[in-house]
Amino acid sequence: MRVAFYAPMKAPDHPVPSGDRRMARQLIAALEHAGHRVELACRLRSYDGRGDTARQARLRAIGGRLAERLTARMERRPSDTRPDLWLTYHAYHKAPDWLGPRLSQALGIPYVLAEAAYAPKQAGGRWAAGHAAMPETVAAADLVFALSARDVGCVSPLMRPSAELRRLVPFLDPAPYSEARANREAVRHALAAIHGLDPAQPWLAVAAMMRTGDKLASYRLLARSLELLADRPWQMAVVGGGPAAAEVKAAFSTIGKGRIAWLGERDTADVADVLAAADLYVWPGVNEAYGIAYLEAQAAGLPVVAMATAGVPEVVADGRSGRLVPLDDCGAFAGAIARLLDDPDERRAVGAAAARHVATVHGFARAVATLDDGLRRARIIHAARAGDGPS
Repeated sequence: MRVAFYAPMKAPDHPVPSGDRRMARQLIAALEHAGHRVELACRLRSYDGRGDTARQARLRAIGGRLAERLTARMERRPSDTRPDLWLTYHAYHKAPDWLGPRLSQALGIPYVLAEAAYAPKQAGGRWAAGHAAMPETVAAADLVFALSARDVGCVSPLMRPSAELRRLVPFLDPAPYSEARANREAVRHALAAIHGLDPAQPWLAVAAMMRTGDKLASYRLLARSLELLADRPWQMAVVGGGPAAAEVKAAFSTIGKGRIAWLGERDTADVADVLAAADLYVWPGVNEAYGIAYLEAQAAGLPVVAMATAGVPEVVADGRSGRLVPLDDCGAFAGAIARLLDDPDERRAVGAAAARHVATVHGFARAVATLDDGLRRARIIHAARAGDGPS
């Protein structure tokens, strides 16, 4: 079927990389793999990170005008080129969907949400307009894909009785990471030569944007943890950039020189190479919805050390594909890293288990089947709601 795709948080072709952009691209790839034709319906970014009520009001007004224009434009198209279904990825109070519910109703097509979130504690806060819109947005949906188990309890009560909620576990295509693992030694020696790393030492790896808030908090927790490991041999490759780069690097100023290679922003292929060349992925993950970088690291055969916060336990199997420690416990975080640094056999065994975990639980084929079946079911639900077919 023809799917109109919209990501109010960040369009899949946005120039700044992030986990959100990556998952949007993965969703499109999975839908196309299932045989659907996907068009990017709009690039309007409704995200407001500051809690600026005036900006939110402007975005809402812009969304309303765009909805009218897009509806008129789509209605003028030949019937066999119009979308059969609208899918919005990642709508929540900071990035509400001002388009999908209106357009899908006007065009008479199913409305589907993937990763919709509703936080009751945000009522009356700085994002009141977006928060107030979410119950109506969810109620308009014929089907909701929940990427996080945490969202189910808050979203499901907002849904119509006839609508369905389905779990879609975070996923990626592990093939590029498997290929990178096959070239591990060549890539490792190339990176060592370029960035002054020692291939004889264990390498830690991080791939994360450098932004204020939770990302910066995670980098600071990581720096404090690594300070406790000064007596062990290790080096670290950091992939990422952003507006808080100076603060991030300042957090690691007490780490000895020559320990850290700052690789900057890299494309997906380069990230796969860096991860496959490393030995251990270390990232606290403060308030991560799930963290697609954890899936990337595990697909590349890396054991993960993280903190048991938010959605991290949904993608890292504690004791099998990695080690999870309590939030803010830098001593425990450092201890988990130390145990894997000290035991190469365990490190390799956990890394192999991590790759299997992603392939079996978070693999691409499973997501393709879940999405395809869900979209077909959404059309049945919508037809029944419109009185055109059985429920």
